[in-house]
Amino acid sequence: MDEEYDVIVLGTGLKECILSGLLSVDGLKVLHMDRNDYYGGESTSLYLVQLWKRFRGSDKPPAHLGSSRDYNVDMIPKFIMANGALVRVLIHTDVTKYLHFKSVDGSYVYNKGKVHKVPATDMEALKSPLMGLFEKRRASKFIKFVQDYDEKNPETHEGLDLTRVTTRELIVKYGLGDNTVDFIGHALALHRDDYYLDEPALDTVKRMKLYAESLARFAGGSPYIYPLYGLGELPQAFARLSAVYGGTYMLNKPECKVEFDEEGKVIGVTSEGETAKCKKVVCDPSYLPNKVRKVGKVARAIAIMSHPIPNTNNSHSVQVILPQKQLDRKSDMYLFCCSYSHNVAPKGKFIAFVSIEAETDQPEIELKPGIDLLGPADEIFFETYDRYEPVNEPSLDNCFVSTSYDATTHFESTVLDVLNMYTMITGKILDLNVDLSAASGAEE
Repeated sequence: MDEEYDVIVLGTGLKECILSGLLSVDGLKVLHMDRNDYYGGESTSLYLVQLWKRFRGSDKPPAHLGSSRDYNVDMIPKFIMANGALVRVLIHTDVTKYLHFKSVDGSYVYNKGKVHKVPATDMEALKSPLMGLFEKRRASKFIKFVQDYDEKNPETHEGLDLTRVTTRELIVKYGLGDNTVDFIGHALALHRDDYYLDEPALDTVKRMKLYAESLARFAGGSPYIYPLYGLGELPQAFARLSAVYGGTYMLNKPECKVEFDEEGKVIGVTSEGETAKCKKVVCDPSYLPNKVRKVGKVARAIAIMSHPIPNTNNSHSVQVILPQKQLDRKSDMYLFCCSYSHNVAPKGKFIAFVSIEAETDQPEIELKPGIDLLGPADEIFFETYDRYEPVNEPSLDNCFVSTSYDATTHFESTVLDVLNMYTMITGKILDLNVDLSAASGAEE
């Protein structure tokens, strides 16, 4: 281990594995270590026995739930936008060859106590029971404007400069009602709260376009795809990529201690009495607790069920977004469900998650509106974890710390953090103009 590396990466969570892969491809000498004996860190996938050990303290789950190895239960459940940044990173690095994806059946939104399919096109808006007749026409016109909008073609701008016009002003122009704004902002543009309303509308329009393009990609019932056997496959695929390009992996390395010189700059990492020297360290917040601050808490319910989520058209994989206003919250609630159709559970079993940014010290009560939508559960587990973000100045100490995973059930914010970190580490912007047809490994 007594060698010198350009970068030492600590933790094998998805963010750290993507960065280790990207930096190895760039020709940097990378050492990747983890105190655990498994890949994935916080974003690992668990077999049923591992799940039971973690939440029930025993390694004997009931026999009626089926074989332990047929379960792959993601601890950070997130779907992948079919045209989004993560797919572009997968193609850019050619990691797609290690993975197999399948499209997700449904994308739904909670409105006035009911679950509805998210209308993503002007034609779907006209048919949606979410709105009355006149509102349907207004929403259809607005969605058509977004579909036709081309940043480089002023003829599609209808005289509006979306870098200056706020989303709220754009909505007023089309006369959209609050309920319509709710599903557009949260279920199509995937904003987590309502701050976006007073920000330039261009971001919201781009997010809506991404949703529609992703939906059209595999002609499935949603804009999302998901790996067969769950997300545990992703960190390992990027780890494989790093190894192909000369990266070195060491799991089960206890007490990875980051070492600094007298100026506070990182000089290496010590484990088991040996020190590996390096110029930069990349890690998750748990490896450098004195360089992060707590910014929130995520609460999650995990349910094993014998049926799909009701009112989702029998979808074997589905996301349901519950916008904050519908529940009188400050941020959204997310439902995520996957099943044997993605090889994450035995035949006839479904894994559902309800996720929130906790706003009280009684998260189980906060989660109830989402749990109530699931129908009867065979088993239910609760988990909370603190969310951290870095407070250090990487240009002074050469430590690049990722932010903790949020409550959303899609990957866009996660990948944004990775791309920002990549730019800080290398001084380069990752080129994501890739041929998306290269990811045609997804089944419908």
